Amino acid sequence: MSGENDKPPMAWRYCGNQIRLWRGQAELSREELASEVGYSVEYVKSMEQGRRKPTVHLLRVADQLCGSRGLLTAAEDYLAPEKPASYAADYMLYELDSVALHFYQASLVPGLLQTEAYAQHLLKESWPPVSEETIERRLTSRLRRQALLGEVIRSFTFVISERVLHLAYGGDEVHKAQLVRMVEVGEQRNVAIQILLDRDMVNAGLNGPFILLDTEQHEHLVYVEVPLSGLIYAEPEKVRVMRQRYDKLLQQALSPVESSKFIEKVVGNL
Repeated sequence: MSGENDKPPMAWRYCGNQIRLWRGQAELSREELASEVGYSVEYVKSMEQGRRKPTVHLLRVADQLCGSRGLLTAAEDYLAPEKPASYAADYMLYELDSVALHFYQASLVPGLLQTEAYAQHLLKESWPPVSEETIERRLTSRLRRQALLGEVIRSFTFVISERVLHLAYGGDEVHKAQLVRMVEVGEQRNVAIQILLDRDMVNAGLNGPFILLDTEQHEHLVYVEVPLSGLIYAEPEKVRVMRQRYDKLLQQALSPVESSKFIEKVVGNL
């Protein structure tokens, strides 16, 4: 079903409309403009209608022919691809304001559950490499956030793929200590950790990890990490879809008690 997201970028449509208006004011036909820029009439039409991104060449020629004195070429910067907004900092604020947080993770132990050694290993192995100062700053921030787990007025649910229990990041000792910490944190009355067994490879989390947040202001949000950034969704329809996925993951995962026993069994086999 088509919707707002199916439309071309607003910058394309606005710029195209401006080209059409300036061309009309200069009494320049579309055919004449097309001839001057060396494009087909249909190609120029598609740019004026915002269906295609207006080219820099068209803007410069139209600016000269229409006498817009730089008003058309000024659009060049706004037609460049927008940088994706990073909402990681915003997420931290919502995390502090949340009374219920629900995590799904398929490849790593969630940050709130990570030991210092485990987190440090991940940060040091990130690529491209960063300075020791940056690693220390990020590590300190991550460990500081874990204080939230001690606030019993907040509830935490973690659904974690079984494969995470078998990935020995940082070596066997770091890995074992990490699993033991998960068992210990899972004993808190405000925390539930549930393991999704590998036998359930086809599950509701195939699209990747995400976090659901319920704030004190009764806001319901979804945070999804993507390469180099993160996105926060507040649209009711998107939140509903992700909540349905999480509910299904909870059904597919072991119970908290079963999960604790399962983790202890993995620790015993190390």
